[in-house]
Amino acid sequence: MRKGDGEEEEEQVVNPWEVSAGKGGIDYDKLVDQFGCQRLDAALVDRVARLTGRQPHCFLRRGLFFAHRDFNDILDLYEKGEKFYLYTGRGPSSEALHLGHLVPFMFTKYLQEAFKVPLVIQLTDDEKFYWKDLTVEETKRLARENAKDIIACGFDVEKTFIFSDFGYIGGAFYEKMARVAKCVTKNKAVGIFGFSSEDHLGKYSFPPVQAVPSFPSSFPHLFAGQDQLRCLIPCAIDQDPYFRMTRDVAPRIGYQKPSLIESRFFPALQGENTKMSASDANSAIYVTDSAKEIKTKVNKYAFSGGQDSIELHRQLGANLDVDVPIKYLNFFLEDDDELEHIKKEYKEGRMLTGEVKQRLIAVLSEMVARHQRARALVTEEMVDAFMAVRPLPNMFC
Repeated sequence: MRKGDGEEEEEQVVNPWEVSAGKGGIDYDKLVDQFGCQRLDAALVDRVARLTGRQPHCFLRRGLFFAHRDFNDILDLYEKGEKFYLYTGRGPSSEALHLGHLVPFMFTKYLQEAFKVPLVIQLTDDEKFYWKDLTVEETKRLARENAKDIIACGFDVEKTFIFSDFGYIGGAFYEKMARVAKCVTKNKAVGIFGFSSEDHLGKYSFPPVQAVPSFPSSFPHLFAGQDQLRCLIPCAIDQDPYFRMTRDVAPRIGYQKPSLIESRFFPALQGENTKMSASDANSAIYVTDSAKEIKTKVNKYAFSGGQDSIELHRQLGANLDVDVPIKYLNFFLEDDDELEHIKKEYKEGRMLTGEVKQRLIAVLSEMVARHQRARALVTEEMVDAFMAVRPLPNMFC
């Protein structure tokens, strides 16, 4: 695409395996139009507050979960006294999670507590075997390790079922996969996911695996006789293609379309135009980082929107649109008033970059230390309990 004056504008690419954009970062308005989802507006956020009787999560209040598909339908059902269930997941390709990986689980925990509903969490170890240079055995090991970090977020074992694809697929789940697969042609899969003739069959076969946890009958031990129970999926917007396919297929095989609530991307330390990468430990804050490592990473690598000199900064203030410490505080600083104060003072040049970074270091250090303490308490027996195929008799309480 031409930008003008002979300069090429990089095409925005957002799919489950690649996220890239030009110098301006992701254009979320364009993405909403391209994907055909809806903006999550203030009226919906206010309605969540009214129905749950509690303040909406800061991710909702601040527009970090910003788009949806039929979330209003879920709220309609809830207001009538009907129930639904939550479904989210994780692709286990690394030993440790970074903070961006925690975002959907933090939000899902809030939804589970606010609406008092059950949750299924899919660990797509098969997907990572297909897409990464990992053995089956390694992806299965990583799935259990990642499950410990997920459990450490504080999920209720009486309302939560965690499963790995290699461990669970079969029976009713596989039957739903076959039904979905029969409804999706190769041309449609290529159109949605961008597969090429060089991609192996494993990649073509995977989308139904991520689709069918949207259908309650994939979990007969949980939802027997509740085939029309609705599903809400909290996820980052790059996962939307899977569920566009799912929503297209669902009515054709007798199931309800899943609803989605979708988040913005969590930026790398170097800014929104770079990507957090497991090959570059300095691109992200990991849940295994020490307080010293967090301090070093924020001070050395977190991209600043401040000016080059104190004098210029006092005069012009900071550019909050590109400032990574502000973006991170937007996710993790709970106090709305403090956040707005920092933004105002920093934008008008009265607060310096170093001061903003110091506040972020304190917030992240406390958050990561709290997660590490919780993670240290998660045993193999606890993982087994969450992953056991069993009824959840109190799941709607």
